[in-house]
Amino acid sequence: MTENFYTYKGYPLVRSGDTIYYGYMSDPYVISINILDKKKVGDDTITSKVKVVLMSTDQSINPLDAFVKNADWECGLYEALDIAKVWLEKALKN
Repeated sequence: MTENFYTYKGYPLVRSGDTIYYGYMSDPYVISINILDKKKVGDDTITSKVKVVLMSTDQSINPLDAFVKNADWECGLYEALDIAKVWLEKALKN
């Protein structure tokens, strides 16, 4: 059975509440984007602050050691995804 995921620039997106996972879980690294704050713009609610975390998918290491890099940004979701793509591709090249 094949599951279909939404993708952004070639990598799958999986959302659980205010957390979005970006990347393939079969790769050595994946990105977690946590939505920290939202704001109302007209009738819409948009993301205004995120925490982006590059983490290892290696299940044999301590979960606290899995966090490789993280940063908080006051930005929208698309900007966070662009940052995530750069981080993920750099990590996967090494």
